[in-house]
Amino acid sequence: MTGVYVLALALLLALGFGLYRRTVDGRVQALDGHPSGLDAGRLGEELGAAATFLQFSAPVCAPCRATRRVLGDLTADSPGVAHIEIDAQQRPDLVDELGIMRTPTVLLLDGGGRVRGRIVGAPTRPDALRALDTLLNDGKRSR
Repeated sequence: MTGVYVLALALLLALGFGLYRRTVDGRVQALDGHPSGLDAGRLGEELGAAATFLQFSAPVCAPCRATRRVLGDLTADSPGVAHIEIDAQQRPDLVDELGIMRTPTVLLLDGGGRVRGRIVGAPTRPDALRALDTLLNDGKRSR
């Protein structure tokens, strides 16, 4: 009978963890900005004039491929917005500096290379578009 209780507890914990991950993955967390800023010299590619999605990925990460498609389509439709993908295994310096704990993690940078948002997990197109719109509208208001 003890085995049934252990199994039920394990299933309940797994369900709780799964529900937690479902609610937090792909959600945008607004940030004030990374103090040092990031530029093309550090990232190896040009930043977008208005915004940049900086994606940290791994070769074996299936959600990273979905994220690449979503952000690639989004940036193709948005002038002045770039998508840069970085292999987390190849850039441990940036992973440590920016506190990347898992892939995919996407940082939303403003035109000056300051981190303005963080998405952990695969974002949906509406969530990514909403984060981009918020960043671009905040930039217009501060001018």
